[in-house]
Amino acid sequence: MIDVFLLLGSNLGNRNAFLNKAIEHIEQDIAPVIKKSPVYETQSWGKTDLPDYLNQVVMLQTALPAKDVLQRVLTIEIEMGRKREEKWGSRIIDIDILFYGNDIINEPNLIVPHPELHNRRFTLEPLGMLMPDFIHPVLNKSILELKSSLKDDLIVKKI
Repeated sequence: MIDVFLLLGSNLGNRNAFLNKAIEHIEQDIAPVIKKSPVYETQSWGKTDLPDYLNQVVMLQTALPAKDVLQRVLTIEIEMGRKREEKWGSRIIDIDILFYGNDIINEPNLIVPHPELHNRRFTLEPLGMLMPDFIHPVLNKSILELKSSLKDDLIVKKI
């Protein structure tokens, strides 16, 4: 079984309900959630004039190949009403694969570890709650080390 870490985010409607619904879908369509971080409220990243996000990291264990996990995540987003209209636009739900074990995957539609996770406080705060000592397989730094060297100053607060 592979440890898979997913980042969930929502900045439209009942954000907390959407995170919970995404977890239900993940458990039904991919694998049971083993651990989950607290929920964090986060200023919008990329397009800073959008509503604040709620973000959460979940850990699951699966034997599914990474491409299958990605396909199921994309299906969950669509089933929940996600519309991809603009880069960094508001969304009901966003689910990103942060880590797929220690694998390094670089394919046209799948890059793991997530290529931006080390630059984003809204990712590293919840990830650091679950696995502060996990070593990023590309950068060879722990999540705690990545968090301490962040330049991202967006407000991220545990709720």
